[in-house]
Amino acid sequence: MRLRSLLLLPLFLFTPALIAQSAMQLDSLLFGVAYYDEYMPYDRLDQDIRMMKEAGINVVRIAESTWSTVEPQEGQFDFTHIDRVLDAMHAAGIRVIVGTPTYAVPTWLVKKYPDVLAVTARGQNQYGPRQNMDISNPHFRHHAEQVIRAMLEHVKDHPALIGYQVDNETKHYGTAGPQVQAQFVQYMQQKFPSLDSLNRAYGLDYWSNRINTWEDFPSTVGTINASLSSEFSRFQRKLVTDYLAWQTAIVDEYKKPDQFVTHNFDFEWRGYSYGIQPDVDHFAASRALDIAGVDIYHPTQDHLTGAEIAFGGDVTRSMKNGASYLVLETEAQGFPQWVPYPG
Repeated sequence: MRLRSLLLLPLFLFTPALIAQSAMQLDSLLFGVAYYDEYMPYDRLDQDIRMMKEAGINVVRIAESTWSTVEPQEGQFDFTHIDRVLDAMHAAGIRVIVGTPTYAVPTWLVKKYPDVLAVTARGQNQYGPRQNMDISNPHFRHHAEQVIRAMLEHVKDHPALIGYQVDNETKHYGTAGPQVQAQFVQYMQQKFPSLDSLNRAYGLDYWSNRINTWEDFPSTVGTINASLSSEFSRFQRKLVTDYLAWQTAIVDEYKKPDQFVTHNFDFEWRGYSYGIQPDVDHFAASRALDIAGVDIYHPTQDHLTGAEIAFGGDVTRSMKNGASYLVLETEAQGFPQWVPYPG
């Protein structure tokens, strides 16, 4: 999720060809928005639904940003916002995609377990921004699973629910602390039968970088060996693949045969969202999903060329071997030249 106006408004679409992909009961093209009732400074749910109906909107995505709202203190759950949106949307004939609320952590979790904040090459992250955690951290994983299961148990039988989004624009966030380095050593032990083969493969005799015991394996943060650094980057991307597969496996326990699991991958920010995102392997990470999803943030007005839209569509379609896909977000905010011309 990126910055948005209070009313909604990332766009996503289903194509009719998606119906043939699975047992999902999708009998029409879906046209929708992301909706954040918990953000609103005053109650406007009924007004927003009226505007949605006038615009032809028939599906909303909710809840992916709500961890601190639905679990204000450890083990204390409050699904008031989710319930009222689910009920109101169902009454209006609007379907709902529920997101797992794990990409922004609550204050109580960081206070109790400061180690959930990722340690990167620049040091330990501070609390405040989203996506500042180590997605492989055991404390983070434990509490993420608790809130996911509590939410899914609560919503799984609601008639408005058609699918789930796991996490949000997941990447490895540069995590490279001691716990991640220890996991990397285990990864390398599985990859190489001996230290001799590892040293030979990466040319570690250069500048006395040779590793003679696994216990002496150094942190890769300061390495001058480009091959070893590239292998660590590959490992970091694998953390994302494993994490999304882990979340999807949990959601699969609750979803019904006619429901789906998706994720909104993003791209590298080269001016706009354009270029392969270096912090996730889109193709490996999408394997666990029923449907690939994407966020496409593109310029508008005189800067709209269509390149970002075409690139995002081509990559996302390729994630599932040519299958149809979801566009789960696009811009809605008033950044310069990001809003279309009137009309």
